[in-house]
Amino acid sequence: MPRQILVADDDPHIREVICFALEKAGMATDAVADGVAALKRFEQQPPDLIVLDVGMPEMDGLEVCRRVRRTSSVPILFLSARDEEIDRILGLEIGGDDYVTKPFSPRELVARVNVILRRARSVQPEEVAPKPLVRGRLTLDVAERSTRVGDQGIDLTPIEFAIIKSLMARPAHVLTRNQLMDGSHAANIHVSDRTIDSHIRNIRAKFAAAGCADVVETVHGVGFRLGRCA
Repeated sequence: MPRQILVADDDPHIREVICFALEKAGMATDAVADGVAALKRFEQQPPDLIVLDVGMPEMDGLEVCRRVRRTSSVPILFLSARDEEIDRILGLEIGGDDYVTKPFSPRELVARVNVILRRARSVQPEEVAPKPLVRGRLTLDVAERSTRVGDQGIDLTPIEFAIIKSLMARPAHVLTRNQLMDGSHAANIHVSDRTIDSHIRNIRAKFAAAGCADVVETVHGVGFRLGRCA
């Protein structure tokens, strides 16, 4: 079955370009023109990924993301006409997985969508399911794509899950931002240091709410390692 992509943008030309590029890459698309319609369509038929314009009428993309994140970790790729770092950081901090600035290359957008989908995908049927990673109170199950602190589940986005997986796989090591980027993004996708920092903040907030306030430690001038609460 082709992966289902919900495309939300108020510009009909951009919707057409995105849908054409995604469909050419073998995906199925469903396009809407505003935030209210995007949220309604998501509730009716949850997609595998949402391409979400930030500046839409009725309800902007940031608010759509906030509401989606109340119930779902479906991957979200933001589109925006603004190339301000604060906008990118805000989009990632409220739960976005990636951020593309207009004008954009359709090929790059498809590449970013594929990266996110690969991170979100469960283990393929022909693969042997790996054993869960267990570090103290933390359990990460790759096959189920689930993370727990004790008995409490943590709802992580695909990128956040990949970062925690990298840290848990090498709990005694300090991983640089570049190593974490390599583990969560394709090699041909440029990601800034601030993007990784935004994901780390999100991860810490989610684990803190489950009683694990120091899941990731910062080693100043070097990078990050798995925290003591593990």
